[in-house]
Formats: sequence, structure tokens, C-alpha cells
Amino acid sequence: MNMKTNDYVKYVTEQFVAYVDQPVEERKAKKEEKRKAKLPPSNRLFGLIPFAISQTFRKRKLD
Repeated sequence: MNMKTNDYVKYVTEQFVAYVDQPVEERKAKKEEKRKAKLPPSNRLFGLIPFAISQTFRKRKLD
């Protein structure tokens, strides 16, 4: 992607103005929604291995 500096500055400015124009409640709601959609840190850092281990131990607890 080859953007000229002027195009990049224009894009960043547009994004900033769009963000500032949003009501505070809408910004907070988006931030909260984004936070809830995030995976737990152990899964983000190490993938499915922590999930698999936790499922194994849960299964043994239930048996």
C-alpha cells in the first residue's frame, strides 16, 4: 500500500474528527463492546494450549 504522506495525514485527520464528533456515551459503549470481545490474555499470548489444558482439568473434575 503506497500512500503519500499527504493522503495519510488526511486519513488520520478524518478518523480523528469522526472520533471526536461521536457522543461520549457512544465512545464508551464501543470501548466496552471491544473490551468484552477480547480473548483472555492467556489465550491471546499462547493460543489454544491454555484452553485445552483448562478443559482437560474441568473434564476430570466432573468425572
